[in-house]
Amino acid sequence: MNAPKCLPLVEEILPLADVESVFLQLSKQPHCLFLDSAMQQDDLGRYSFITADPFDYLEIASHTVTELDVLQQHWDILLQDLEIQTIDELPPFQGGVAGMFSYDIGASLENIPAPRCSEFKIPSLAVGFYDTVVAFDHHQNRAWIISQGLPEKDPAARTTRAMARLAQFRDWITEQSPRRQQIPMAGIDEATLAAQFPVSAKGVADGRLTSNMSAEKYLETAQQAVDYIHAGDIFQVNLSQRLLHRATTDAVSLYQRLRQRNAATFAGYFAMNEFEIASASPERFLQVTRGVVEARPIKGTRARIAMPEADLYAAADLQQSEKDRAENVMIVDLLRNDISRVCDSDSVFVTDLCRLEVYETVQHLVSVVQGRLRSDTNVFDLLRATFPGGSITGTPKVRAMELIAELEPTARGPYCGSLGYIGFNGDMDLNILIRTITAGKGWWQFPVGGGIVAQSNPQREYAETWEKAAGMLRALK
Repeated sequence: MNAPKCLPLVEEILPLADVESVFLQLSKQPHCLFLDSAMQQDDLGRYSFITADPFDYLEIASHTVTELDVLQQHWDILLQDLEIQTIDELPPFQGGVAGMFSYDIGASLENIPAPRCSEFKIPSLAVGFYDTVVAFDHHQNRAWIISQGLPEKDPAARTTRAMARLAQFRDWITEQSPRRQQIPMAGIDEATLAAQFPVSAKGVADGRLTSNMSAEKYLETAQQAVDYIHAGDIFQVNLSQRLLHRATTDAVSLYQRLRQRNAATFAGYFAMNEFEIASASPERFLQVTRGVVEARPIKGTRARIAMPEADLYAAADLQQSEKDRAENVMIVDLLRNDISRVCDSDSVFVTDLCRLEVYETVQHLVSVVQGRLRSDTNVFDLLRATFPGGSITGTPKVRAMELIAELEPTARGPYCGSLGYIGFNGDMDLNILIRTITAGKGWWQFPVGGGIVAQSNPQREYAETWEKAAGMLRALK
């Protein structure tokens, strides 16, 4: 069945609306998703997308089914005998399935032990099927409402629905009713949580912030990881501590502060059923554009310093660090191997190695790996071959994930998973959920971690987790 020639329907927003204002308006609707280029850097962060009120929504509890198989079944049924057109001149996400892919999906792809403790029971997959999207092009300073008319398949019915949905989104964006701030629910009682240890951080009231590891325990665990490496069991493993803070405002207000105080290229907000994601991620996991795959792993971090000369010195130290470069190169090799499982063998190459990228509170070494999907594979095959990202597991990946399950006290949940979209045309863009707060059941949780290698100093690794937490801690105030 062919799509009507006029679909998708498109209407430019004139005068141009502020991206945050549109987000606040659409956050009143169910399952709002904001894929937010809060920071534009070179050619990155050109587009932002806001959508809500999906025509279908899927949540899967952890360790119950193979999540990606279920999602692909839904996808195949939806798109059967359906042609989706894409307008090349517009931003790339013009409708599709989008939302949160948690780190815990990895346990269904490999034989990984379940986390020792999972008090919050966050879904392992939560996605909406979105037929209408508000798309921003920050380079052109333009924005459009794009409406596909799905899930209708009959051409006339699709056109009618597309018109109605476009008008509905226009009304939602322009309505004058104020957004009501939601008071966080009481949620989980502190007594039911895994063991928590008070920690202090600048600007956060004493006693309000806890971790699932004491400082001493983190140092001990980091040393265990180093010992595993020296024993030849593994080359690198990512180790994190989970920080917890009682929710004091609604998650939309929290995300507003996060994007203002810690802007990032691959940031985002997503409302699930019981939980909300507020992310200031600087890292792209995977992008697929017409079959071309790009990954942008981050490894190597230094804190920003207020004095310009000292900040430049820190950047030079990072770029010259053999330890940080080795850590980055190991993950690049892992990603090349993962991507090669579904890409043409002669198409996978590194286009950038250990380039410096600078953010609000930290600076990073970032590499870029590209490839081209084989004609007999698709984005779901790519996800099965690569998920979760090697930069937040370690190498070899499966053994690193086993050690994470052994060494970390609690489930990661969304942290180190992904937020993003798979477009109806088969393109995809996913971040890695680092610098991310998961709000729900009365709490804000935000793990922070880093890669442990043979040269790692546990004290330095522990300090790095706090450097990565700095931007999120600013948003708590």
